Amino acid sequence: MSKIRLATAWLGGCSGCHMSFLDLGEQLVSLSGSLELVYGPLVDAKQFPENVDVALIEGAVANMENLELLQEIRNNSKLLISFGDCAITGNVTSLRNFFSVDDLLTAVYQAGPGSIPRSDDDGGAVLPELLPRVLPLHQVVEVDTYIPGCPPEPERILAAITAIMQGKPVELTEDQRTFG
Repeated sequence: MSKIRLATAWLGGCSGCHMSFLDLGEQLVSLSGSLELVYGPLVDAKQFPENVDVALIEGAVANMENLELLQEIRNNSKLLISFGDCAITGNVTSLRNFFSVDDLLTAVYQAGPGSIPRSDDDGGAVLPELLPRVLPLHQVVEVDTYIPGCPPEPERILAAITAIMQGKPVELTEDQRTFG
């Protein structure tokens, strides 16, 4: 039996969902016999691979880099999971939606303690282009299932991954469906 090709990605968020994933601890070693981690912050892969079975995507879509990566992930993944509350609702990341992008950049880089980011040597922008609004994943691509939480409890993540490995739909218990 071939291993499930698992990818994770971190868009606009805090990486708490990935930390919760790592909190699986020794259970990750047990899962490694059935899973192959092919992309994510824990893997030295520069390009998102083709033929991914499951993609856990943390964070909201806040900029053009997030948007392009999410579209690439969707095109190359059989099952896409919104991983955590930022991916599901926008959560804290979407608080930026109360400001226009221009007002936000002015407040941070002109009125604030920093300075306006300059281009790097090859003429590219230092900051990725911000989208007008921060969006949850399902407003950009089709999402197959959700793992709520800020961050999701390790037990919730394990329940979802175990169901997927068994070829079952992800069905979280009532308390596992609760946000927060």
